[in-house]
Amino acid sequence: MTALTSHSAAVLPLRRWRDPAAWWTTVDVVAILLAAALPWSTSLVSILGVVMVITMLPHLDRDAFWCSLRRPISIAPLALFGLALVGTLWSDAPWGARLYAVGPAAKLLVLPALFYHFERSERGVWVFVAFLGSCALMVVMSTAVAFDPALALKPNADRGIFVKNYIDQSQEFSLCAVALAYPMARFVGEKRWLLALLMLVLMLAFLANMLFVVTSRTALVTIPIMLAVFGLMHLRWRANLLILLGAVALGAAAWTVSPQLRQKVATFTSEYQAYKEDRATTSIGERLEFWRKSLRFFAEAPVIGHGSGSTRHLFELAASGRSDLASGQVISNPHNQTLNVAVQWGLLGIIILYAMWLSHLLLFRGDGLVAWIGLLVVVQNVFTSLFNSHIFDFHEGWMYVMGVGVAGGMMLKARLQDTSSKSAAA
Repeated sequence: MTALTSHSAAVLPLRRWRDPAAWWTTVDVVAILLAAALPWSTSLVSILGVVMVITMLPHLDRDAFWCSLRRPISIAPLALFGLALVGTLWSDAPWGARLYAVGPAAKLLVLPALFYHFERSERGVWVFVAFLGSCALMVVMSTAVAFDPALALKPNADRGIFVKNYIDQSQEFSLCAVALAYPMARFVGEKRWLLALLMLVLMLAFLANMLFVVTSRTALVTIPIMLAVFGLMHLRWRANLLILLGAVALGAAAWTVSPQLRQKVATFTSEYQAYKEDRATTSIGERLEFWRKSLRFFAEAPVIGHGSGSTRHLFELAASGRSDLASGQVISNPHNQTLNVAVQWGLLGIIILYAMWLSHLLLFRGDGLVAWIGLLVVVQNVFTSLFNSHIFDFHEGWMYVMGVGVAGGMMLKARLQDTSSKSAAA
């Protein structure tokens, strides 16, 4: 009896190892953990990203995966990474800088794998719930840190920042706040008032933190754009008009009671004036200077750019001999996704970048929560990339990869099931 029990104990792990369903579940769990870790940790996300890809390999259907790779939604991110890799050949930067510049694009390799996996998985919604729950917990910690800065894990952190920074946190909170508008509207239409109230409370918690604790100027610009997209796609004109009037009234009230909002908006003009009059080093002034120089670099090599990792070297050359602080800044990121790509890989890189955004936007045509989440992730990334390089930034880049990858796979699965149902009915 003992020998039989020992034999069963030895055989069970082997069966689990050979069971495809066990591996699919493992990938789902790792993806859920990655989404939950995203607001909190950089190193944990990197580790879980590698583990997630590795656990997909043992029972990967090569033929099906190859078919998935030939879709435009997969070809575009792979092409952008490939261009970053090949672009090291014509760059004048040191090889260390060239290879380092390839790294930010490497996360795009995960997108085709996520499309493939979540086209077959049943747990895609769990990934979004994990991210939402994790961000809701971050609201609690952010508010606590605002009252007691000693609670912050990051030394000398900004007010209300428990970990990471205010730009990353604002990206998370603004995405969650606007994403909740769709389920709240659906619950109201179905007269499920308790769930609608829960969505409203969560939405107001995210917005209140951004208004009264800490926010970024990028989020202030993009939230109205995302809400406008929601209204145009999912509401009638009368509802849009009422929401617009309500938003104006709410904005006026927030402006009256929120010193944080007034101070953040005031920096737009004050920093621009300081840059224009005194050539002072301000956030807005630096961006204008970065963009002006980047356009000049792009004009010098408009077709294939200066090569991977060339940006910092070009800024070093442009800064030599300049006495004012604004013109003497040396950076490797011009804080604009299009210019970041244009300087390194020229018009070819811009075409691939925009083809990727467009293919992913078209992927999320249609109604439903999953389509709304995927569309919102792409829209947020496109507009915030006007002020940052959010495809290549670690945190925002992974938000894009996970949001588009998981929602995209679920959209592909829904369309396949719809096609099968129509074929069966015919």
